[in-house]
Amino acid sequence: MTSPAIGVCYYPEHWPEEAWERDAARMAEAGIAWVRIGEFAWSRLEPTPGNLTFDWIIRAMDVLGRHGLKVVFGTPTATPPRWMLDKHPDMLAVDAEGRRKGFGSRRHYDFSHPGYREEAGRITRLLADAVGDHPALGAWQTDNEYGCHGTTYSYSPAAREGFQRWLAEKYGTIDALNRAWGNVFWSMDYNRFDQVDLPNLLVAEAAPAHDLDFRRYASDQVSAFNKVQFDILKARRPDLPVIHNFMSRYTEFDHYDVAETLDIASWDSYPLGHLAVSDEPDEIKRLYMRQGDPDNAAFHHDLYRAVGHGRWWIMEQQPGPVNWAQFNPDPLPGMARLWAWEAFAHGAEVVTYFRWRQAPFAQEQMHAGLLRPDGEPAPAYHEAMQVAGELKSVALAGVANKGRVAIVFDYQSEWAWEIQPQAAGFSHGAHVRALYGAFRKHGIDIDILPPSTKSFAGYDIVAIPALFAWNEALRNAIADFDGHLLIGPRSGSKTENFAIPEKLAPDLPSNLLDVTVARIDSLDPTLGIEVRGGGAIHHWRERIETRANVVIEDGDGWPVLVNQGKLYYLGASGNRALVQRVVDYLLAETDTPTLNLPAGVRCRSREGFRIYVNYGAGPAVLNVAADEAGYVLGAADMPAAGVTVARLATAG
Repeated sequence: MTSPAIGVCYYPEHWPEEAWERDAARMAEAGIAWVRIGEFAWSRLEPTPGNLTFDWIIRAMDVLGRHGLKVVFGTPTATPPRWMLDKHPDMLAVDAEGRRKGFGSRRHYDFSHPGYREEAGRITRLLADAVGDHPALGAWQTDNEYGCHGTTYSYSPAAREGFQRWLAEKYGTIDALNRAWGNVFWSMDYNRFDQVDLPNLLVAEAAPAHDLDFRRYASDQVSAFNKVQFDILKARRPDLPVIHNFMSRYTEFDHYDVAETLDIASWDSYPLGHLAVSDEPDEIKRLYMRQGDPDNAAFHHDLYRAVGHGRWWIMEQQPGPVNWAQFNPDPLPGMARLWAWEAFAHGAEVVTYFRWRQAPFAQEQMHAGLLRPDGEPAPAYHEAMQVAGELKSVALAGVANKGRVAIVFDYQSEWAWEIQPQAAGFSHGAHVRALYGAFRKHGIDIDILPPSTKSFAGYDIVAIPALFAWNEALRNAIADFDGHLLIGPRSGSKTENFAIPEKLAPDLPSNLLDVTVARIDSLDPTLGIEVRGGGAIHHWRERIETRANVVIEDGDGWPVLVNQGKLYYLGASGNRALVQRVVDYLLAETDTPTLNLPAGVRCRSREGFRIYVNYGAGPAVLNVAADEAGYVLGAADMPAAGVTVARLATAG
């Protein structure tokens, strides 16, 4: 594996050709190694059907290559040209209200449309043939931000027909579908698969299993769409990695499944924009307005490392104010450097800034770049150059260390609790991220695991929060694990067909966990129930019948946390104080090594180094850890937005 590097997103079609040489030279001087191009250029690559004009982008690659820059070429399928609608007028997605999407922006296609999928394969094949042997080409990117702007789900005729075929393949007979969905309820039985409609525009809610299957179908369409391009690109150049750029807190399709036809996962990190549009409390938004949530980007770093089977990039890193949030603050000086270093700490191979030069026109003209629209350096230019120099001086290499703690993240659980939240404000993702943040405050390295994980060997603690249905792999992993395991709430409360299991939640053998969830208490989101000893329950609590040991109970005497040996069950959704209390208890029980970090400081270890970042708006002082052999970058006294890199006394 090559040493970590920085990159930039560049759009040669936006600038006069005489500017390309100067831009490429400045990129090389700044220490940039990778340049992403092409992902929005279809109308210039094929202005009219069959009229291919690849010569200009090949010349751009020539220029970049002369300056030692490697190219990530993005397939342009996220922005089909206007003439495509003349050819395929029914390719536009339809929203849940039955309204057809329009042309004039991006992502105006339906994943289920077979004609557009063929067109996407065609342009991918033509590009692979045209530039596949170019010496500057170093990687491919498929499409751009699958599902962005709510485009995973379409309620079009193509989606309806595709869903019916998908159901027939899955269930075989219509009787099997009726049984799985519980269609005897409300007299919803079907006689044929072609009678099944999409779960929108209904008088009341759809059967939960119907809704969940539609989401599974839609997710499979994204995977199938990606596979078309992956197969073409790998057939042409099997030696080059294929990448896709995912997003923050976007869960409408299963990223693990899509990544089965990827070599590297990447994601687009915009810490300030993501915080501004998040559901985090106002006090967090105020405290970190110019820095970003200290744990959100890190969580996604670890998630996409899992999605990418250990390999991942940042394909778009925020360099300054963005254009798409309700307000778009200027980052605290030093944050463009900090965000890059934090990504490298979590194992990133490349951090690519978006974009090289701020565009003076169109939708993203208020989105900052490394350069201003007049070509002068913006603050992030100097910070990116600093990162490039520091990477060389530190000689960072290797991969992120294996975590001591792991958390299972499941996309289908996201869908299930959106379909049937039962409590306004209850969120699988929020519950997972709360646990993640509570562990991270102790300086612990954390891994994210998919629900297909077969073994938890090597971890001190594994958390499985709010997982709607067990699979056999997880059941076996739980039974075989000799570490400490935290389960709940809502875990195992449904079957794969979205029914209540016969044994009730958490649906585990009593020899592992003698717990039965007998009843649910769904709480007004403005109210909380105090917990004895500290913390409060919000949104959700369970009436537990158990012979296990009660560790924590609420003010009404209901068990909140119980344990049976090394297996723990959390029967409530809590505020930050309660989640932190549960995590602190587990860490004490396991004797997992922790660090005493100042407020706002976080860290992660990567092959012989521990990298600290200060999200605080003021200075912080590190406590020297016993396993560290001195600092190779920065010092114990960290300024706001500071980065300190410690060498570990022993690698690993």
